[in-house]
Amino acid sequence: MPRPNVEVERRKQILDAACSVIAKRGLQELRLTDVAGVAGVSSGTIHYYFDTKRELVNAAFEYNFRHSLERRQWLRDENREPLEMLIEIIDSYLPNRGASLRAWRVWADLWAEGMRDRALQKTNEELYGQWRELVRATIVAAQQAGTARAGDPELLANMLIGMVDGLAMQVLLSAKAMSLDTMRHTCRAFIDQVIAR
Repeated sequence: MPRPNVEVERRKQILDAACSVIAKRGLQELRLTDVAGVAGVSSGTIHYYFDTKRELVNAAFEYNFRHSLERRQWLRDENREPLEMLIEIIDSYLPNRGASLRAWRVWADLWAEGMRDRALQKTNEELYGQWRELVRATIVAAQQAGTARAGDPELLANMLIGMVDGLAMQVLLSAKAMSLDTMRHTCRAFIDQVIAR
């Protein structure tokens, strides 16, 4: 059995710790010493892998996206009716608990930072495009199966994703009008009334 690459695992450990600190304290409060403490390494070890805080933040954004997609790989491997799959995909992205809630908190901070950072914009374009394609392809499959209405699947995917993102931000901000249950109900209603046949 091949031995895992220690450097790859250590880098992943640091990125996971950076995401934890961003989710808990926010990007503006991110300190490398805090990341080192959560990762259980020295600050020097962090500098071995990342020359600057900016480099660490950019890598954490990419890691957060990739990790989120990897956690949902099982959705792509499942063999079930596409419209049901679409509901499960959206449900899996709700900012409800654990890894999903942490990922949303990181996204919120890093998207805000990305408005001023070209590298983050490029990473967002690449990785967020994969999420958009997953939703679009699932809508196409539902249309081909006859369970979704005809229509531009890219437009429908963008509408659904835009709604998920906007509602999730309201849930994260603890808006009185947007509880997690209200978000879930709204997304499902959109699927039932706009996408489903």
